[in-house]
Amino acid sequence: MFRKTRYQLTVAYIGVLTVILMVFAFAVRFTFVNTLESQFNNRLKNLAKAAAFNMDSELGGLDVDEEEILIGKQQAIEWFDAQGKLIAKQGKYRLKLPVNTIKSTQTQIQTQKKLSPIRGFTRPVINVKDEKIIGYVRVSESLTDLNSTIRTLDLGLSSGVVVALILSGFGGIWLTNRAMKPIEESFVRLKQFTADASHELRSPLMAIKTNASVALKYPEGIREKDEEKFNSIASATNQMTRLTEDLLLLARTDKVSAIHQKSVHLSLILSDLIQLYEPIAQEKDILLTAKLNEDLYFSGDEALLKQVFTNLIQNAIHYTSTGGLVTVEATKINSKIVINVKDTGIGIAPENIDKIFERFFRVDKSRSYQTGNSGLGLAIVREIVQLHKGTISVESELGVGSCFTIRFPGKDFLSC
Repeated sequence: MFRKTRYQLTVAYIGVLTVILMVFAFAVRFTFVNTLESQFNNRLKNLAKAAAFNMDSELGGLDVDEEEILIGKQQAIEWFDAQGKLIAKQGKYRLKLPVNTIKSTQTQIQTQKKLSPIRGFTRPVINVKDEKIIGYVRVSESLTDLNSTIRTLDLGLSSGVVVALILSGFGGIWLTNRAMKPIEESFVRLKQFTADASHELRSPLMAIKTNASVALKYPEGIREKDEEKFNSIASATNQMTRLTEDLLLLARTDKVSAIHQKSVHLSLILSDLIQLYEPIAQEKDILLTAKLNEDLYFSGDEALLKQVFTNLIQNAIHYTSTGGLVTVEATKINSKIVINVKDTGIGIAPENIDKIFERFFRVDKSRSYQTGNSGLGLAIVREIVQLHKGTISVESELGVGSCFTIRFPGKDFLSC
């Protein structure tokens, strides 16, 4: 019963941790990459500044002293005149682009095929005497090492996140199991108490019911007002008896992890139930029909399966108004079996669709006492269906009706 809860808690834990780790990884990457980019650009700017001092204006032209500049293996320097014409160069990692003389500073990235990505920085060279631009210096450096460092960082962060999530997954399973253990133990004790209490209540309820029936059988010995009281006692006793029986059945199904399976003729069970409840439906002027495949067999517990269909048919008749229609359909698709119980009753509000299989949930709580509805019928149905590895769903519309669909294991299903 708690397996789904443990799974949801573990998934939620890993999901939250994944978001936290991803945010942390992006923050680290953003900070680290920005620092590398800043260092890279500052290195280019400092190199351009140093190269600008080696460019002098002389009579008739420009002079560049290349020997005083030491550059790295993946760097290059280019000197241009005021018109952007190349006059000197140093290093092989140069941009294959014309120098931009419009902007005073420029950063260019070169990504042509068979060429390493290169970033260049352009700086104007100004004559100190007349403060006029006499030329330009463009320094460039390969981005191979920078990109390699970023890729290594990405690989490290990704691996770290994956390893952390795997370890956290195992840790989450362990923590979830420890957190759920006392809850499961409490629930087991509660189920045991419910079963014991329901079992112990059967005897006194039977005694009350028997005495009330005897008194009502011989009404001449009691007053008229007392007869009404005995009728109320008998009605309340019947309701209490049904409640204890439902609680006991739920407690038993909760304890069962596997059922004693045998071949069950579902068509025969459904046909017998239709005949059993047809007089009750006729009293309400309700048409109870069946569309059954005559050869439906399923491996399961016959008594429990009969309880499932009994509850669904009873509910359909109870919540269908006079002149309505209740239809029971059962079909076989290959080796898969699908049973639909449809009615033209009052329907279920959309906000209650997800709640109707909860224990003690009643749409109309004010009428629960008069109708004898304990709010356990559909909870019992779901427990038994799940015990048989099947699923149950409902489609409903207020004022139109409802359709309960039971699907036993298989790929192809029939919908309402």
